[in-house]
Amino acid sequence: MTTTPLRIAVLGTGMMGQPIARRFHAAGHLVHAWNRTQAKAEPLAALGIAVHDTAGGAVEGADVVVSLLENGPAVGQVLFEAGAARAMRKGALFIDMASIQPREARDHAARLGEMGLAHLDAPVSGGTVGAENGTLAIMVGGRAEDFARAQPLFAACGRATHVGPHGAGQLTKLANQMIVGITIGAVAEALLFASKGGADMAKVREAIQGGFADSRILQLHGQRMVDRDFAPRGRMAVQLKDMRNALATAGEIGFDAPITTLFENLYAQGVDHGLGELDHSGLFVELASRNALQ
Repeated sequence: MTTTPLRIAVLGTGMMGQPIARRFHAAGHLVHAWNRTQAKAEPLAALGIAVHDTAGGAVEGADVVVSLLENGPAVGQVLFEAGAARAMRKGALFIDMASIQPREARDHAARLGEMGLAHLDAPVSGGTVGAENGTLAIMVGGRAEDFARAQPLFAACGRATHVGPHGAGQLTKLANQMIVGITIGAVAEALLFASKGGADMAKVREAIQGGFADSRILQLHGQRMVDRDFAPRGRMAVQLKDMRNALATAGEIGFDAPITTLFENLYAQGVDHGLGELDHSGLFVELASRNALQ
């Protein structure tokens, strides 16, 4: 139990929003929740979390508003068109834990600042397992004083690092997603290559653990590939969105990203082939089909 509970509004109670809201509640904060499809938020009510039918109702009186909405346009729509920002009290802190484009985060920060509201962009890595266990890596852009103010919330979710001004958190998340998406492809291609040549894929994965090719991706996603377990933790369609956001930002800053460009194309083809709702390790399925492998 925290000594000074905060009133927190959570906007978006999907795969990440639900466990994060539960962790805030377990830490002793007063949690209010809203989701566009209200039924998805109702399970939180059984815990004593107040579920609202409007975003404005959820944020009213909140010390901190945490967004876990799907993308930048959704965040902007809820804040500035649906009226959530107007309903927030002056001086409140808005923390955007969704993954959006850095330029969108900077725009939201500027518009909220004009309304007397503080902003942090704080996207996360670690997926639903990290959200449930409180072990997320949290990448935070914004003012140092607002980062300090948000520590009680971040402590309930995982490890937070202040990486720079507004937008820098989103830039860091895009870098993270570039590495994740590219490494998933490398692991999938390598395991399929070994399988095509006659090796036991599960044993190949086991053999290279502990060497220079080892990684969390090899350990977790590689096991999903061996098990053909592509139940979504992070969806292919979302990985594609992140790769496209990375390329859009690369274009804005004049950065050539040929490897990300290649993998954006591969994920896009997988989504076009009906794999968008699979876990992002489902890129394995796209690469397997190219090689006539099951």
